[in-house]
Amino acid sequence: MAKTKKYLKGIGIFLLVFMGLILGILLFFTLREYRPKPIETTSTPSGEKTLSVEDSLRILTCNTGYGGLDASEDFFMDGGSRVQPDNQKQVEKNLNGIEKFLSASDADVYFLQEVDLDSKRSFHINQQDFYEEALGMDSAFGQNFLCDFVPYPLPPIGKVDSGILTLTGLQTSSSSRISLPESFSWPVKTCNLKRCMLETRVPLEGTDAELVLLNFHLEAYDSGEGKIAQSKMLAEKLEEEYAAGNYVIAGGDFNQTFPDMEASYPLIGTENWAPGTLEKDSLPEHFSFAVDDSYPTCRLLNQPYTGSYDTSQVYVIDGFIVSDNLEVSEIKVLNEDFQYTDHQPVQLEVSFLP
Repeated sequence: MAKTKKYLKGIGIFLLVFMGLILGILLFFTLREYRPKPIETTSTPSGEKTLSVEDSLRILTCNTGYGGLDASEDFFMDGGSRVQPDNQKQVEKNLNGIEKFLSASDADVYFLQEVDLDSKRSFHINQQDFYEEALGMDSAFGQNFLCDFVPYPLPPIGKVDSGILTLTGLQTSSSSRISLPESFSWPVKTCNLKRCMLETRVPLEGTDAELVLLNFHLEAYDSGEGKIAQSKMLAEKLEEEYAAGNYVIAGGDFNQTFPDMEASYPLIGTENWAPGTLEKDSLPEHFSFAVDDSYPTCRLLNQPYTGSYDTSQVYVIDGFIVSDNLEVSEIKVLNEDFQYTDHQPVQLEVSFLP
């Protein structure tokens, strides 16, 4: 009987210590949670090139996969097993490859997503500094993932300091980080992404109107409500800017496919992640999607890329939204065959309408 009591007491002490440890971990993550304000001013690109309604404009969007998701990689959230590349040289090679196709585009504006500043998964390379130096442009940065230590999976992701980046050589008047609705509740949200739009405003010579640029990376792994709420807020922002007499271009990683494009690259399995589909009426009046399905813009990371759309799942989930006071002269996916990132760049050219 005495042995039983001693055993039960030991179990009780163990459970108390274990519960205290769990509560301590939850308290740490709760206190250290990144809590951005609804709107925050960011650094503003200090480009010198002026823009007028007589000019044409080229914009490129690309999810860079923090330089860690080249064709040889898979990722645990997509059904794979990997968390990060094997070494820093692999990340550096990917960044140099991404820079080459960005430079070859010679765009006026670049919308980049998944750009790390100081993350374990990309060996703490400051990628904002890298892209600014490589492209010779200043940038605005919108934080959307900041956590001292992401504790999952095994081995864990660890520290993440990452966001979205808008680079341009154009003169700009301001840049702001605009918080999007959160998709997850406590405690998951304490070490998860805090999605945002990155607004950059470009004055137009000879007019009071502005060109409003919106770079974003919408939710991927929620049950759908987050993407819907974020898409709704984006639509409201578009409507507001158009009503103010501005020209508007929004672009990035929608993590959703586009109306009438569901059949472009059919699902080859149902067990892994698949994007939702944007509704035809998800945009306000005066706006339309500018997308291209000549090539896919994203691949599933359940396995390394096979080089075939029949055996590697691919999607079209990256592109633009353009106001009807702009004319789209070109929209195309630049086929890089997923060599350096799990997304493909999408290039847009527009001109201003009277």
